[in-house]
Amino acid sequence: MSLGKAARSLVNPVRGVLRPPASASKRTYAAGAEARAVLENELDGIRAAGTWKAERIITSKQGPQINVDGSRGSIMNFCANNYLGLSSHPEVVQAGIDALKSYGAGLSSVRFICGTQDLHKNLEQKLAEFHEREDCILYASCFDANAGLFEVLLGPDDAVLSDELNHASIIDGIRLCRAKRLRYKHMNLGDLENKLKEAQSSRMRLVVTDGVFSMDGDVAPLQGICELAEQYGAMVFIDECHATGFLGPRGRGTDELLGVMDRVHIVNSTLGKALGGAAGGYTVGPKPLIDLLRQRSRPYLFSNSLPPPVVGCATRAVELLLASNEIAQSMTAKTMRFRNNMTQAGFTISGSAHPICPVMLGDARLASLMADDMLKLGVYVIGFSYPVVPKGKARIRVQISAAHTDEDIDRCVDAFVQTGRKHGVVS
Repeated sequence: MSLGKAARSLVNPVRGVLRPPASASKRTYAAGAEARAVLENELDGIRAAGTWKAERIITSKQGPQINVDGSRGSIMNFCANNYLGLSSHPEVVQAGIDALKSYGAGLSSVRFICGTQDLHKNLEQKLAEFHEREDCILYASCFDANAGLFEVLLGPDDAVLSDELNHASIIDGIRLCRAKRLRYKHMNLGDLENKLKEAQSSRMRLVVTDGVFSMDGDVAPLQGICELAEQYGAMVFIDECHATGFLGPRGRGTDELLGVMDRVHIVNSTLGKALGGAAGGYTVGPKPLIDLLRQRSRPYLFSNSLPPPVVGCATRAVELLLASNEIAQSMTAKTMRFRNNMTQAGFTISGSAHPICPVMLGDARLASLMADDMLKLGVYVIGFSYPVVPKGKARIRVQISAAHTDEDIDRCVDAFVQTGRKHGVVS
């Protein structure tokens, strides 16, 4: 037998073993086609409900003025979480460039293997100082920080009491823990007290709330929450993603605004909004808790370290806020200018004195159409609808930035009035 024939005799049987039978291939194709049909049907339902979320493409850096693909000229951006205008601040950008050159693009490692640089420890120290807490641990996002906290802190003998409108990341994080879960009505201290009474047999009790609720811009009643927590022997946790950097006299957040910094035990927040806007989240609190999170928190243990340029940008942002509260203090007047002018024009604005200014419209399709018309007038805003907000609570969420001028705010209000009249929202 020739060498070629011998080789073919060996290969052909192997091919027969590796090639699936025709019937199996048909079943695999049928399963894939069936799944595709289910997914397409689900997508059609989203489109029909008017809740489809299209992604507009920005072709410039983030800021109060941006360029949007398909639109001519500069567009005013009124829907970013760039509360302090630091996303493109020259000192913040330069700090990222310097970190990239000195420390590289990334670590290719988790923290406990070979992914901790001195700049990570420096940022953690500055964040702990900023919040006046003992220690800090960094995560890839605040979603990860929320996902990694509760299952480490709480066991089956404990209880967690959560506001019914807490952020999705808090809800998901609580689902991962084995504690008794009690949900209280939104910002309702009476219902919270009833739940605390119900949880008295638990070993530890943790009250969990957003400091600011991102869809409505309303501020949690932390003074009352802390009083109840102390009365019934509970700890208090707040998520400060929409407060860190600009609420309170020095921008420390909701707990500073309401005078309870020494009564809130654990704070989670983000680097992805006011503090430079790149990415990253963190937990600040008692050192034993932070030490335990480093040992057991799964998102921390199994996720790559924050990239050095992100850490460099965030560090400079925190340094700017530690040095001065001027930027944070500029927010109040700008926020109230927008809220007052919109209310006078006939719009309903949810929340109170927070830069999140939800323009309530009710109908999902109306919110989407108005947002599209606003873009044609040079103002970038987005309609929010189910499942991001409850059905019947669709709105356009406007967010004010320290980088906005009074003229920017007035132009935004004028565009809302013009669009609102077109759609019969205001007269």
